[in-house]
Amino acid sequence: MRVIALLVVVSAGAGAAERPRIEWKELQAGVSYATIRIAEKPDYGDGLLHVVRVDPAVAPIRAHATSLDRAEAKTAAEWAKGKNLSVVINAGMFDVVDHRTHSGYFRIGDHTNSSRWVKSYKSALLVSRADQAPSARLIDLDGDEVPELSESGVVAQNLRLIKAPGSNVWVENGKQWSEAAIAMTSGGDILFVFSRTPFTMHEFNAKLLALGMGVVSAMHAEGGPEASLSIHAGGVDLDLCGSYETGFMANDENHQQWPIPNVIGVERARAKKTGR
Repeated sequence: MRVIALLVVVSAGAGAAERPRIEWKELQAGVSYATIRIAEKPDYGDGLLHVVRVDPAVAPIRAHATSLDRAEAKTAAEWAKGKNLSVVINAGMFDVVDHRTHSGYFRIGDHTNSSRWVKSYKSALLVSRADQAPSARLIDLDGDEVPELSESGVVAQNLRLIKAPGSNVWVENGKQWSEAAIAMTSGGDILFVFSRTPFTMHEFNAKLLALGMGVVSAMHAEGGPEASLSIHAGGVDLDLCGSYETGFMANDENHQQWPIPNVIGVERARAKKTGR
């Protein structure tokens, strides 16, 4: 495992004046990576927050599903290798019976993995169609009506963590887990966020908002041992997996990525041709 990134330490009580200067390492055009310490000597995990920042107009975001490929679930690392992706994160939770169907609405182009629109899932990631200029954004879903989403190439509906413009809306319930999340900044960047160290989602949101990255919205992608983030670009080779989940795996003993059926990723930059 080879990781090149600068580590930023954040104290638990850091205020706006003490926000860290986050050092980003470029992985490819439009994609950068940073690690930030958000917990000192945690009982579980390493206390690090891993963040991949993506400019979706420069680095196209893609979605993949086993239902589309008619294949078995794969680890994030396997998805990255098989689909030529430089970064891979969970697309969201999935059915525990068929291990294939997304928990909320999930469509990739003309292929609908799940047509189930869940009213309690108040966040969605929208990605442009292949014939459009690359773009992606998170939207809040507060109305009773299903919004018109036919113009989007990818729609992934999930539980909401942070409501725009930066409101922590997760009700504290004491449950905690390793977390994989997708967020958006005020500048329109998409963030892939991972923490092996478990937090309640209310606490996780508070820490994410306190970092000064301009996060305005975020959604839950997966928790516990299934939470995954793989990075293979720019000298960083990293396959992260979660472990702790209240009521399921209350320990730090998982050290391998679990197969997951649906993922969001970043298209790997094409190698530049060199002339003679």
